[in-house]
Amino acid sequence: MLYARIVLGLAVEGPFDYIVGTELTNKIKPGARAWVDFRNKKRLGYVAGLAQKTNIKKLKAISELLDDSPVLDTNMLLLTKRLSEYYCCSWGEAIEAALPQALRKGKKILQEAAPFQDPKGQAKDSAGEVTLLHDLDGRKRWDSYINEIKNVLADNKSAIVILPDKNSLKKALDTISAKLEYPVSILYRIKQGELEEWLKIKKEKCSIVLAMRSGIFAPANNLGLIIIDEEENSVYKQEQSPHYHVREAAFMRSQIEGSRLILGSSSPSLESFYLADKNKIRYNLIPRSTVFPEIKIVDMKATYTMRKRNTIFQRPTEDAILAALDSKGKALVFLNRKGFALSSSCNNCREPLKCPRCNINLVYHFHKNMLTCHYCNFKMELPKICPNCNSGYIRFSGIGTEKVESELSRLFPQGRIGRDLIVATSAVFKQREIEFDLVVALGIDNSLNRVDFRSGEKAFSILTGLSRLTQKKVIIETKLPQHHCLEALIKRDSSIFYNKELRQRKGLSFPPYKHFILLKLRGINEENVSQAAHILFKGLSERNNKDRAFKVISINPAQPGKLRGKFYWQVLVSTNNVRKASLVLKIHLKTFSPSGIIVTVDVDPL
Repeated sequence: MLYARIVLGLAVEGPFDYIVGTELTNKIKPGARAWVDFRNKKRLGYVAGLAQKTNIKKLKAISELLDDSPVLDTNMLLLTKRLSEYYCCSWGEAIEAALPQALRKGKKILQEAAPFQDPKGQAKDSAGEVTLLHDLDGRKRWDSYINEIKNVLADNKSAIVILPDKNSLKKALDTISAKLEYPVSILYRIKQGELEEWLKIKKEKCSIVLAMRSGIFAPANNLGLIIIDEEENSVYKQEQSPHYHVREAAFMRSQIEGSRLILGSSSPSLESFYLADKNKIRYNLIPRSTVFPEIKIVDMKATYTMRKRNTIFQRPTEDAILAALDSKGKALVFLNRKGFALSSSCNNCREPLKCPRCNINLVYHFHKNMLTCHYCNFKMELPKICPNCNSGYIRFSGIGTEKVESELSRLFPQGRIGRDLIVATSAVFKQREIEFDLVVALGIDNSLNRVDFRSGEKAFSILTGLSRLTQKKVIIETKLPQHHCLEALIKRDSSIFYNKELRQRKGLSFPPYKHFILLKLRGINEENVSQAAHILFKGLSERNNKDRAFKVISINPAQPGKLRGKFYWQVLVSTNNVRKASLVLKIHLKTFSPSGIIVTVDVDPL
């Protein structure tokens, strides 16, 4: 008798054995989908393998086979298996992350039958060449991309290009279409016709695929090249379980397929730079072809006595903006905080107005006269009296982009907001090529002072992005003028930042020298979540004394501690061996199931 080993898109480890009926014996193949009865419910499962024997008694039979030809080929099955082992999720969850929504919901499809090959026989498992392309120019790396894609197509192989957003996707399509006379497939989750495009890619012998995060699983045949543009971008980390990162998935797929991998960026992640520094991947530096702007640091401590009361800008900054306007130039003022005021509170009782679902300060938007939560999008009109003490005056604090616009209009009435004077958040980096005569960076200390070991890395990425928007002058207002992030910019040498940051990370045993794993607990009752987190913390500490798979570091409420009506706690562990740690965590979490509490595991959290 033949048995199918089935995995499901649930947070339960499999595979589970099912009887293959005689009518399906010659049809069923690993990688196909099937309806099965699991815990008295009809569930969609995925055939992970076939066997002639089983140790389980009283097995159920497969209810229905959906695919005569597998939706997952050998390499994709192997990739999802490795993802599940690394990211501490079930194999079925990893598979569902790789498939279009229609397939995950059980839609039947017509496709040409293809013989299944054993993973040991097909997977190359010889790591393809990996290159970090550090593009200081910000524009030149696409020339390298195009040449690499041409070479791949000449060998009748496919290329996958991963991009961070739809804007970048459109620009990439225009660039490739202008230089290569070859059809391009666009694949991303929120696109209509995703399944049709997925099937088209699966059918073609070779193709160019442009996609966002989930495109790393595109069913491209004869894969010869993977390109991840802006590889440091945080959007490449999946927010829902499984919390995979595109870069790590690309490393795995490159190894399985034997394809080349290019990580392109103007400000690479510390992880990628570390690998290049250790000669584990190739490093290719593209120098800046345009003039590097003058970098001026305005020390807010030193200029405090020169500052006017209630003004946002330091005097040197005001003078620079005025000079840019007088010379008919354009100035960009950067502040990565939307709205007018970041908090609103009663002047009498000092009680801040908070989101009832997230328990964080509501941001005041002047143009709409609304208070908004930037986490759950809760909105309310600004109250005329305090809801707590009925006092009649609401006090605003904190600076957002609307307030900056208001201050610019007051200080520089000759300048036109939106034309001569532009106020922007990090969304400015997504715009098409645009240059300014002056760039002013406000609030950069907000990034540097965050309780986040990646704060310097994120701030440096923002500042290098701003420096590419001008060839003339960048002004940075800060109270931390000696920070190595700013030193690297002034000396025009990014290696200063990376080397000093890596030295700090090594001394603290932070990534990339160690891996962090964050166990997140959430529920509607704060006390229950806290209690469950402490039980988990204690249990992991006791287990680690035996297994030595990881080190339990801390337990604390998440930041923010309440989101969308649910309370969050987290337990942080570090490890040298992610796969070993994930295996031990899976074993422990099998016996840890507090009522009403959801536990998720985030490996290498951002």
